[in-house]
Amino acid sequence: MTTAQPIFSKGEDCKSGWHDASADYNETDTHLEILGKPVMERWETPYMHSLATVAASKGGRVLEIGFGMAIAATKVESFPIQEHWIIECNDGVYQRLLEWAKVQPHKIVPLKGLWEEVVPTLPDSHFDGILYDTYPLSEDTWHTHQFNFIKAHSKRLLKPGGVLTYCNLTSWGELLKAKYNDIDKMFQETQVPQLLEAGFKKENISTTLMDISPPSECKYYSFNKMITPTILKE
Repeated sequence: MTTAQPIFSKGEDCKSGWHDASADYNETDTHLEILGKPVMERWETPYMHSLATVAASKGGRVLEIGFGMAIAATKVESFPIQEHWIIECNDGVYQRLLEWAKVQPHKIVPLKGLWEEVVPTLPDSHFDGILYDTYPLSEDTWHTHQFNFIKAHSKRLLKPGGVLTYCNLTSWGELLKAKYNDIDKMFQETQVPQLLEAGFKKENISTTLMDISPPSECKYYSFNKMITPTILKE
């Protein structure tokens, strides 16, 4: 059996070319690749819906970072929210977001750019829910990019009582291949310490598990469970 190539090679960095790289949605709209990276696949739908359900659970104004295939975004729109702000940096994906926005039931605020550029411009205590699901753009930030956002911005952006959820499947899939066979342990050891460092309290961090069956050809995730975090700001 040949060992699969890692998603990122040593020192690889896609950031500078990501915004204008082609967004390659396949004909049946089940896969999205950018610069040859497997960004999203439709089998993730039950999990994306789980994340969306958490992000929209407080109603009000929801911030979603990363649009992808609109799986989570469409689910968010099915809930009684008021506004849905969405950050997306890739040109092709953003065009799809603009078309999608025209037929949604709630006010959509599309924001173009890398989250690192857009998020600092957003107001404090503005959002009832946040869903962070962007693709890692370098080998260096493969396992850590979510913490850069969470530590620097998530508490500032949330209203008191607001909720954060997030994932980094490209990282977690790798950790569950290489280091862990228990997804709860993976989350407790690799994620929770960073969430505590960001200022969230342990009693306000909870998770739920779901069974999932990734297709055997999926390059980034092969574990049979997924984990949805719910992180509350007091």
